[in-house]
Parts: sequence; C-alpha cells; structure tokens
Amino acid sequence: MSKKLLGLGLGLGGVTIILGAFASHGLTKHLTESQILTFETGVRYQMYQAFFLILMSFIKELSSKSKSVVLWLNVFGVLFFSGSIYGLSTNALTGFDFTEIALITPLGGSLLIFSWFYVLFQVIKKRK
Repeated sequence: MSKKLLGLGLGLGGVTIILGAFASHGLTKHLTESQILTFETGVRYQMYQAFFLILMSFIKELSSKSKSVVLWLNVFGVLFFSGSIYGLSTNALTGFDFTEIALITPLGGSLLIFSWFYVLFQVIKKRK
C-alpha cells in the first residue's frame, strides 16, 4: 500500500505542475484574474495532498488498511474538491454548468480534512 500512496502522491504532484502551468500560460487569456486565483486554489490544495500522500507512504505507524483508507479519502477528496474548483473556475469555457454540482466542493474538502485527522488518530492510537 505504501507504493500506491507514493505513486498516487507523485502522480498528483506531476499533474498539479501541469495544471499550474496551464493556468499560468493557457487560461490567462480566457479567464478573469479572480477565476485564475480560484483555479490556483484547486492547484494549491492538490499539491498539499500530493505531499501528504508521499509522506504517508513512509509512516510506519500506519497499517496497510489505514493507508488504504487514506488513499481513497484523498482520491475522492482531491477529485471532488480540486476537480470541482477547476470546473467552477472554468465554467464559462465549458458546455456543462458546474454550479449544478458545486456542493461536492465542501464534501471533497471534508474528505481531505478527515484524512489528516484520521492519520493523526491512527498514529496516536498506535503509539499508546
């Protein structure tokens, strides 16, 4: 499971760099400054989670089951949080109205927050 966490973290990090460059170079002519800042928020949080997953792959106090929970919380958390932010910020460029699914943004954020506290709880439990 550690290899999967590491792979997902590295993959998310690479995609994050691509998305950040795309925002800086490809979207500036099509979006407002506010929309670019919103897009960059999604990029920033995706990178935080990429680093988090890489770190989690090295924590020995986490069981394989716990690492699996962290992996899936982050997969859906990043998809829902950052993915919906990307959609909402580029809404004017697409044929789909992302405001219809805007409620998944806080759900995704909640999954990301929960993943951090889940790890905290697992580490404390393991060290007792």
